[in-house]
Amino acid sequence: MYISEQLLNPDERRLRLSTQLGVESVVLDNRGTELVSAAGGVSAWDAGKLAAYRKWVEGFGLRLDVFALDVGSILLDSLVDLDSARRQRDVLAQNIQKAADAGISCLKYNVQMVGITRTGLKPGRGGAQNSGFVYAEYSPEHDRKHSYWGVGYPTKQEEGGTQSAMLCGQKMARDVPPVTEQAGWDAIEFLVEGLVPAADRAGVRLACHPHDPAYPLGGLNGIEHVVGSADGIRRFLALSDSPNHGLNFCQGTVAEMFSEPGKAMIPIIEEFAATGRIFMVHFRNIRGGYLDFQEVFPDEGDVDMFAAIKAYQRGGYRGPLCPDHVPVSDLDENRERFMSFALGYTRGLLQAAGVWSTPTVARS
Repeated sequence: MYISEQLLNPDERRLRLSTQLGVESVVLDNRGTELVSAAGGVSAWDAGKLAAYRKWVEGFGLRLDVFALDVGSILLDSLVDLDSARRQRDVLAQNIQKAADAGISCLKYNVQMVGITRTGLKPGRGGAQNSGFVYAEYSPEHDRKHSYWGVGYPTKQEEGGTQSAMLCGQKMARDVPPVTEQAGWDAIEFLVEGLVPAADRAGVRLACHPHDPAYPLGGLNGIEHVVGSADGIRRFLALSDSPNHGLNFCQGTVAEMFSEPGKAMIPIIEEFAATGRIFMVHFRNIRGGYLDFQEVFPDEGDVDMFAAIKAYQRGGYRGPLCPDHVPVSDLDENRERFMSFALGYTRGLLQAAGVWSTPTVARS
């Protein structure tokens, strides 16, 4: 295992900072840029541009470990406009091959039907603020103000929520249709059935992020989060036996699924690590649990992070650990210092556990 850093559209200064922090591997999301995006819908990638971008990143001595595959609104579209969803799925399948042609071997994606739901900010240590979800305090107003579409650690919380229909990073003109449990699985199965065969042909691993947060039984605002429980994750993995069908295992998101994550998470980590289907980890911590939690610094949450690393080790996981979702503060507007703390803390835990390894470096 080794530390990796998840970045959104980094410039030269940001990549240089990563190397100075001891980072050798990065997970990159470039949505909203000419590199991967077009106006509306799922955009076709350019393998040449991707290859040039990868080489630019590796010119800093970094490995581009994982790249984001933005699936847009395809899940909802598959429920209301199947022809459009099929066209988008074909483009995504082509993008998987283009990623392989560019030397990228792992893509992450998110099955959020709506934004990452949060209800407010809670006081943290030293005046920092922790983003949280408290179902008892839920209101559409709080949702609009505090939810976000999520690419790791947003610089602002006001990035749009479920009520404002921020769907996987895109504002949709239409309303969000109801998503029952059956409809949720139908949409995810539609996506997996189209993308996994393409991944197998290309030799690219697909890392799926579970639903964040776990919703109450019956859903929220007519939306079910079907991959919002350990059983949901198990069912998701069972959709395909391909070794390329796996997880962006968000430790914080999975912890949010349990009333007592401090007790539940260590065996859960070991269980999923042992499947060989974890391709990257969001290594973060929470305080609280199911339907009532806040995102905190890694050293102050309810999950023993050193025990978590040992559980990944016992399960045979050897990949990247990416700090994620640290608190917010006006003293660290872009959260670079907070993320630096999380990176250093994670690296120290890895060294203390004796499991530090170095990722394989640059391809030609």
